[in-house]
Amino acid sequence: MTAYSGPVFEMAAQQFEVIAEYLCIPEDARARLLMPKRAVMVSCPIHRDDGTTAVFEGYRVQHHLTLGPTKGGTRFAPSVDLGEVAALAVWMSWKCALVGLPYGGAKGGISVDPSSLSKRELEALSRRYMQEMIPFVGPHTDVMAPDMGTNEQIMAWFMDTYSMYQGQTITEIVTGKPVSAGGTLGRREATGRGVAHLVHRAADELKLRLGSATAVVQGFGNVGSIAALELYNMGVKVIAVSDHTGALHQPAGLDIPKLVRHASSQGSLAGYSNELGLDPLEMLTIPCDILAPAAVERVIDATIAANLRCRILAEAANGPTTPEADRILEQRAAEVFLIPDILCNSGGVVVSYFEWVQDLQRLFWEEDEVMRREYQVLDRAFERVLARSKRDKVFNRTAAMAIGVERVRGAKETRGLFP
Repeated sequence: MTAYSGPVFEMAAQQFEVIAEYLCIPEDARARLLMPKRAVMVSCPIHRDDGTTAVFEGYRVQHHLTLGPTKGGTRFAPSVDLGEVAALAVWMSWKCALVGLPYGGAKGGISVDPSSLSKRELEALSRRYMQEMIPFVGPHTDVMAPDMGTNEQIMAWFMDTYSMYQGQTITEIVTGKPVSAGGTLGRREATGRGVAHLVHRAADELKLRLGSATAVVQGFGNVGSIAALELYNMGVKVIAVSDHTGALHQPAGLDIPKLVRHASSQGSLAGYSNELGLDPLEMLTIPCDILAPAAVERVIDATIAANLRCRILAEAANGPTTPEADRILEQRAAEVFLIPDILCNSGGVVVSYFEWVQDLQRLFWEEDEVMRREYQVLDRAFERVLARSKRDKVFNRTAAMAIGVERVRGAKETRGLFP
């Protein structure tokens, strides 16, 4: 029995079992690697604008602290539950270890639709959540970051709330803050830029010319929009995009800068065009060279995996592919080159690490330095995954996760079991 349940955590556990078998990890060592160290569930009451009181459930899961403080985003979404948060924390652990960061994985969230709150209510809920988390987080214990439904402003409220309780400004308690509040240049764009950079690396490996390539991007939030814009700037023809309001398709290529401006001013793709509409269910199987799911978990199931018509599958979202779909993609590895999520979207946590380091040192870098260092870390991780995949003749996800799990396992074995 476990407190962590639901399809997302079950998916993370199934993925881990595949790696545990591949690495021949003893049965009695597996639970210690997979199960989170700590989980916190809190009630977050706030006063609504109409004078009533509402209570929202909040969560924070810290997977392991073996390599350093835990690190992970905080999402505000109606779907948030303990199992989902725990799965995301586990994936974050493998991601941080894969790219060589001194972090364990964490994740947090509140079960709420942020669009249903006024700005004052959103600030009250953000501050109450951080207040409830103060006994469990800290710049050397657990460092928060933005995720779905949260942004730079919410991180600034988190940081201010924590600082008020400590009696001094502690910018390093969160990353993804505005630059004016101790954030780093390039953080907002880091994940999307990283996705596009790794697509470029994969295209080079496949001898695919990006200047004549096409792309489909599912999800047009911070990650998807920046990834689409970066691919557009590389000469890729982005033929379809989508968000929660619908999908757009233009075989001749969409005007991505114009779409980004529209989404930024209107809050979504809604209202951009009635002529370019597409059934969102058809998005993932459009013939293209590059498919980037950048929305939510579990969107590529076995049926979709069998019908994918892309050359590169760049997993910009966390956990977009189910274990059943993975088995099909493993058989189609010669046709579809997978950039697994824990590598593909790791640019965000890499630059979050840079922000944390800069905050601790009170010494900040120029944006070109941030980008240069980000791409250097991503290149190193990409090459390790590719080398492992070729050496052992395994699926790219297996190679990436094995590298991450091995690092965490090695650190745990070296430190031993206390007491």
